[in-house]
Amino acid sequence: MASKITAQEHWAMKGNVKLFVFRKFKDTPANKPVLILVHGSSLCALPSYDLRVPSSESEYSMMNICAERGYDVWTIDHEGYGKSSRTSSNSNIAMAVEDIGAMLPILKRETGQTKFHFYGQSSGALRAAKFAQAYADNTGRLILDAFVWTGEGSPTLAKRREGLAEYRASNTRKLERKNLIAIFNRDMPGTSEEAVAEAVANAQLSYGDTVPSGTFVDMCSALPVVDPLKLPFPVMIMRGAHDGIAALDDLLKFFAKLPNDDKQFTVMAGSGHITHLGLNRDRFYNTFFSFLETPARKDNAAH
Repeated sequence: MASKITAQEHWAMKGNVKLFVFRKFKDTPANKPVLILVHGSSLCALPSYDLRVPSSESEYSMMNICAERGYDVWTIDHEGYGKSSRTSSNSNIAMAVEDIGAMLPILKRETGQTKFHFYGQSSGALRAAKFAQAYADNTGRLILDAFVWTGEGSPTLAKRREGLAEYRASNTRKLERKNLIAIFNRDMPGTSEEAVAEAVANAQLSYGDTVPSGTFVDMCSALPVVDPLKLPFPVMIMRGAHDGIAALDDLLKFFAKLPNDDKQFTVMAGSGHITHLGLNRDRFYNTFFSFLETPARKDNAAH
């Protein structure tokens, strides 16, 4: 009998705010490592991590790929995104800690576990790191993809700061199809497929043409929001070689300060900003799973 990937919808409550929580696993979730995928500024959970590309037979759903690998995979729409409540909040990075915190009781109840792996992409990496910093006891391994620390040397953020006054003036910002597609080709054309960019734009715009502005404000004016010295667990930083947000020197300085020696820094050749949906995504997953599945240490050293 063919194995089956099961999908489940849950709802977390943050006061009066309803947060959409989505889960996938293969066969049974029992005794499987739990992986949480955290979305970024412009794309909500399902366009980011459960994408279907109608014109392709290839698998683009990160949730499906991870479930097939043997993970119990979860994601969440942050406040103001996707299927979660639309509020007057700008859903900044600090608020994401509250969102994922509201998800924790569901994770613990449904999985029977208290420690989880986290992957965040772009401002999702900031959200994941900020949460892990506050909830170190609940964090297993942390993967930060297209992460930014101080923002120094980032051409994408330098350009984005030109619109800071506009982002501060409203708690939402307009999404345009051309800008969603540009996420895939702004850094280096030819590192992703046009059909993927179109599918992502279609999926995201099905939820409307606005998203909260908080992460843009934070990334333009409030960095750094994460202290590497407060991340005591294993961390991997992933950077697309052509990514305009994740400046190499900035990331290396952050990496050097991480206190746990179980850490990795990977530059993904032939990749731009969104590595897990790029042409070289097989190379992404090779590195991604290798870190998550690193054998346990046998020594007793503190770090």
